[in-house]
Amino acid sequence: MDLRQLPALNAIKAFEAAARHESFSRAADELYVTHGAVSHQIRGLEEELGVKLFARDGKRVRLTDIGRRYAVQVRSALISLAEATREIRAGDRDRRLVVSMLSSFAARWVTPRIGRFIEANPQWDLELLSTNALTDFARDDVDCAIRFGYGPYPGLHAELLLEEVFFPACSPTFNGGNLPKVPTDLANVPLLRSDDELWRPWFDAAGLTDWPEPKRGVLYQDSSNLLQAASDGQGVALTRRSLAMHEVAAGRLVRLFDIDGPSPWQYYFICTPQLMQTARVKAFRDWVFDEVGRFKQLFESACSESAKRSTPPGPGDAEGALARTASIAPP
Repeated sequence: MDLRQLPALNAIKAFEAAARHESFSRAADELYVTHGAVSHQIRGLEEELGVKLFARDGKRVRLTDIGRRYAVQVRSALISLAEATREIRAGDRDRRLVVSMLSSFAARWVTPRIGRFIEANPQWDLELLSTNALTDFARDDVDCAIRFGYGPYPGLHAELLLEEVFFPACSPTFNGGNLPKVPTDLANVPLLRSDDELWRPWFDAAGLTDWPEPKRGVLYQDSSNLLQAASDGQGVALTRRSLAMHEVAAGRLVRLFDIDGPSPWQYYFICTPQLMQTARVKAFRDWVFDEVGRFKQLFESACSESAKRSTPPGPGDAEGALARTASIAPP
């Protein structure tokens, strides 16, 4: 076989990630490249192969039949390559610390803080895997993971790391600075939506039990894009505390109201019982729990400052809002 006929490895990696997620945006997050870079790599691969691997429908993509068959073979080949690489690296494995986590959490929560861990633990060669795929500790070369899920995880060492909550937020300049003062004011503004954040549980927490899930407007598949749209003044977004904290602290977003919506998912620190006994995993576990403690304190301070930037309701606004609830159509 002439190996010179193989496609470029970057194009293969982009295709495998996009095929697994059936999303160019999520593949881009996982690979730390732009959406355009993934699209360019896949178009080049399709031109080289002379076939369509994905069918495009607006912003959504789906694998074609031949793309699905090719994805199975490509993933098998990449797994074999990863296994061979892991065997070569076995000699220095005790120095490597491999941590898996969601791409959104890695980008907006871990990356701004990880420098402190690296500085305090120069003996470990840290490798962060940003992926939405669940870790298989029996197969994947991963020491520990941070997962956003229901828990518990039988057979694994699992600790609740961070409880998540949702709340509405928008740019301080949204609507000319005339921000919603009470929850019923949301009937008159664009509500930004994403695949991962549903408004209905927050409506219930706010007493708006007859308001349905919004179905109009742009639907964002990526939480980072949702936050960017809110920061740009496009509307009010329902945000996760863990992802929106930096925007709130920096003043790019203002938290509206003092009402938290429940989340069915929480962040867990996970590893095998055996790996929990290793010095590298213990070091990372202690660091990340310490950072969560700092985060909670900083978040409370940031929300306090955010409240000062928004206009508080007048004495009669709450009563007026309740009186208006019956006459305001839900979004």
